[in-house]
Amino acid sequence: MPDVSIHDPEWDFDESGTPYHARAMLLGPRIGAQRLGATLYELDPGGAVSPYHCHEANEEMLVVLEGAPTLRTPEGSRDLEAGAVVAFVCGPDGAHRISNRSDAAARVLMVSTQRYPEIAEHLDTGATLAMSAPGAGKVFPAGVDVDVMTAVVSAMQRGAELQEE
Repeated sequence: MPDVSIHDPEWDFDESGTPYHARAMLLGPRIGAQRLGATLYELDPGGAVSPYHCHEANEEMLVVLEGAPTLRTPEGSRDLEAGAVVAFVCGPDGAHRISNRSDAAARVLMVSTQRYPEIAEHLDTGATLAMSAPGAGKVFPAGVDVDVMTAVVSAMQRGAELQEE
């Protein structure tokens, strides 16, 4: 595997003009990691890593490398500084959003376990993400979900209809 430097990043994504206002380098695949994910983010002022969310299968860890990003958790929001390290456990207690409300760019490193399938929730919108692999899966916006038994019964009824044709 080639050496990779977070001091001289080769950005995989440049989302400067989007709501993210950020760049990202996917380190895990670059260094051959199989069960660990790591992404270096550079957040412009007003940028964010992601919506406020939580994971059901994967823990994450944030390392602030430069700048003063803002961390939102169930306990509220607080500004962090270079050197801060924070863990996000699975479930609602680990909900988080990293943004940059400062006037200067911030760099953060996010490290996570890589367990799939995975369920994540965007808590501000109620969307549920069913992920089969990093960056792959389905999103279910709030209001389109049904309980499990309703879905099973519906699928069984449709299967019976198709079998009769």
